[in-house]
Amino acid sequence: MTTSNGPGSGWDKEQHGQGQPGYGQGGYDQGGYGQGGSGQGGYGAPMAAPDNHLVWAILSTVFCCLPLGVVSIVKATQVSSLWAQGQHDAARASADQAKKFAIYAACTTVGFLVLYVIGIAAGFASFELDTDTSS
Repeated sequence: MTTSNGPGSGWDKEQHGQGQPGYGQGGYDQGGYGQGGSGQGGYGAPMAAPDNHLVWAILSTVFCCLPLGVVSIVKATQVSSLWAQGQHDAARASADQAKKFAIYAACTTVGFLVLYVIGIAAGFASFELDTDTSS
């Protein structure tokens, strides 16, 4: 196999610096593809969608406070669609609200259980055992 390295073949231009520089060999620091300075991904790296907390929303609805759990489910289901529409700040806010309402539902249930236990304990404390059989 013969190669032509004579004048006009392009070989002499590349050797003498007249050809195009290779990829990434610019005269100034351009950074690399996908390297952003903000730490949130560069041009080519897609940002990950926030966690929608749907599992916690469903569990808090089933086992805890139904009204707050339903609000949490609604907020959690909005996250994916908002992210797909490019409304990233709204998607993050909706994910945060879904988490908040799931926590509120769990705390409400714990609070009601504590009040229930206190009520049962107060009921037992006020209950008199009638052990007097002399009447």
